Amino acid sequence: MRLPIAALALVLVTGPTLAQSLAPTTSPHPKARIQEGPVVNIQADQNAGLQAWLAGFRPRAQAAGIRAETLESALKGVRYNTTVIERDRNQSEFTKQIWEYLDSAASDARVRNGQTAFAKNRKLLGEIEEKYGVDAEVVAAIWGLESAYGTFRGDIPMVEALATLSFDTRRGRFFEKQLIGALKIIQSGDVAPRNMTGSWAGAMGHTQFIPTSYLAYAVDFTGDGKRDIWSDNPADALASTANYLKKFGWKKGQPWGVEVTLPDGFDYTLAKRTNRKLPSAWGSLGVDSASGDPIPDHGPASVLLPAGADGAAFMIFANFDVIERYNTADAYVIGVGHLADRIAGGGPIKAGWPREDRPLSFDEKQEMQRLLTRKGYSTGGVDGIIGPLTINSVRRFQASVGLIPDGYPSKRMLARLRG
Repeated sequence: MRLPIAALALVLVTGPTLAQSLAPTTSPHPKARIQEGPVVNIQADQNAGLQAWLAGFRPRAQAAGIRAETLESALKGVRYNTTVIERDRNQSEFTKQIWEYLDSAASDARVRNGQTAFAKNRKLLGEIEEKYGVDAEVVAAIWGLESAYGTFRGDIPMVEALATLSFDTRRGRFFEKQLIGALKIIQSGDVAPRNMTGSWAGAMGHTQFIPTSYLAYAVDFTGDGKRDIWSDNPADALASTANYLKKFGWKKGQPWGVEVTLPDGFDYTLAKRTNRKLPSAWGSLGVDSASGDPIPDHGPASVLLPAGADGAAFMIFANFDVIERYNTADAYVIGVGHLADRIAGGGPIKAGWPREDRPLSFDEKQEMQRLLTRKGYSTGGVDGIIGPLTINSVRRFQASVGLIPDGYPSKRMLARLRG
């Protein structure tokens, strides 16, 4: 399974986040436990457990090509990191709604800072755009969302964080793969262990690459012999991001999406990712840009309703799918695209949002799937993930009771199912 570059860097918006899915069902915080008899220091016990795990890990790492001297230098002083585990344990039950996310992703301050960062790095971004064919504003927007234009790159030691997560979480196999990736990066000479820092869950640098994505897509744009995404100079990180988008098919000049208005009586069953038409064909159905400007035929596009019929609508193109390879949440992709538009001088989203709605919890999503299945609208299982099968089942139920079949799994929909 290919994982997005920044899959672990953000608490995202739609469905349970990857960070949530990594969190175990119990939360044994590493602190002293009071009981009869001697006091047991759980943190010390966990560190002892980590050291034992590392002893078993070393042969596996060497079998993967990590030299003994690399292991010695990289693992020296590594201890069980309680901060990493606390952050892994304490993921919110509820995710943000898309409008809450976009309020932050394209806030006035982030737009202003983005325009300043773009102006300061105009030459660099222009050179990256010319070499990789990826629009400079999109690269800048990813930079803005991942690290606030390099301001917050993360200061947690990566090897220690990944070792702790490999030892102490249900997704140990995934994190061990990232740990071996991190050791390969160190072994290549791109970065010293002390300088390999990032977020608690393994994402690094200006645009938050996880180690395996770094190994596959990072580039040395400055020509100094190192792919340095950690330094104050953002060149290698921004070029690496452009390279990643290029590898997955970015089309320069094609928008990620365009905000649109839908006509009265619009057939909402047409608004699905698999239904692609040229903008001119959508126009013949009354789908127009929110700005009133004609939408050129950039290529086949689909209509996306991230908050159902009561929220903004977007006509999205193939470049939407490319950004989605970086992070799979629709809200993230819209956040990147919209921030890029704002950095380029565009205006805010025109439509309103159903701000009275609150997100469904993981348990409520499972309940919705159970109720839909019980009523004959199979969701393909009860996993708490709102995917295409669940959305289609919501649509079918909505149509059966005379509601707009927009497929939006809202709190009101759950109440209707309960009734």
